[in-house]
Amino acid sequence: MISFSTGFTDSRLGSTVTQMPPWIPRALGMAFLHATAAVATAKFAVFQPTDVTLVTTITLAVLVGSAALWSAIDAWVGLDEAGRTWFVAALVAGVTSGVLTVVGKAAFVDRTGVSALASALTGGAAFTALLIMVPAGLGLVVGRRLATSYGDADRDDDATEASPPTSAPVRKPSPYPREKSSPRPRNRQETEPAR
Repeated sequence: MISFSTGFTDSRLGSTVTQMPPWIPRALGMAFLHATAAVATAKFAVFQPTDVTLVTTITLAVLVGSAALWSAIDAWVGLDEAGRTWFVAALVAGVTSGVLTVVGKAAFVDRTGVSALASALTGGAAFTALLIMVPAGLGLVVGRRLATSYGDADRDDDATEASPPTSAPVRKPSPYPREKSSPRPRNRQETEPAR
């Protein structure tokens, strides 16, 4: 198994830096990605209001794909408690993305004010959390299946490399074994010639 988070000792601080929970980088990464996508889509809508549908569709596909891919990789490498990690990351990313979206729109698009924060922290955060949670759940299922099939292939490769080659191939037993032929008693008619 691969471990991505390890603790280390910093001699300058004189203390041990603790391990970061795995949901923090996922939550911050997804929140930043979702906020950037929302601000970019809003900025595009200002300049090209008739072409928003295609951009929105592509944006949603990228957001869904990124959550599914990241979670599939987590499941494939065997991240401990990956389901709980992605659940917490989705909830935190929803709220964080709502705040970042309001700040981004205020700075780059249309001077959005604090009044937009309430809707961003309720409906916007819930939508973002679901937009992370559902693809992440599917990605975890796919990643586990890949890990299982990849692990089976590794075990098969290891078994063939470890065993010495045999001269004759080994046959699997038939699921339908042959019946044993036993000498049956013959009738008198079979033994006597016909007259």
